Amino acid sequence: MISPAKGILLIANPFLKDPNFSRTVIFLCDHTEEGSFGFVLNKKFPKTLGELVPDINANSFPVFMGGPVQKDTLHFLHQYPELISGGEKVMEKVYWGGNYESLLININNNDIHKEQIRFFIGYSGWSAGQLNDELGEESWLTVKATRELIFETNPDDVWKNSLKHLGGNYEMMINFPIDPQLN
Repeated sequence: MISPAKGILLIANPFLKDPNFSRTVIFLCDHTEEGSFGFVLNKKFPKTLGELVPDINANSFPVFMGGPVQKDTLHFLHQYPELISGGEKVMEKVYWGGNYESLLININNNDIHKEQIRFFIGYSGWSAGQLNDELGEESWLTVKATRELIFETNPDDVWKNSLKHLGGNYEMMINFPIDPQLN
């Protein structure tokens, strides 16, 4: 297992019962002694970006549930550092946030494509030591993220493909039931 850090995926253990995180994959954007935060990659929100932000031409841009913290906030990951200033580099060719006005202008000018940006309502966060405790309880598996898993993988396939990315015996977990007591 890889230690948690920027650019790492947290893959929910197949038996994790927390409804916020069952069969999810979280992209970690930061991990320090003070805490950690990231975004769930594979839980779609029922509305598009255009439905949430009326002054933007983005009805085809999907939005995801980033996590249970501050569900009244909008965040984004992108591959456009040259168009969206102020974004924080999380890993090679993946940036978090940036200037909101330049984001709006570039979306409305059709300079940003939905395959290279992801929007999230809320985020997933852990206080100091909390994520390490959960890793000790084997709630999460860790693997280095890839741009393909973040931006190019169908959300319904992110959890399974992340386990395949781990390889070996982890790939067998794809077929584990959510609740083994029901077998």
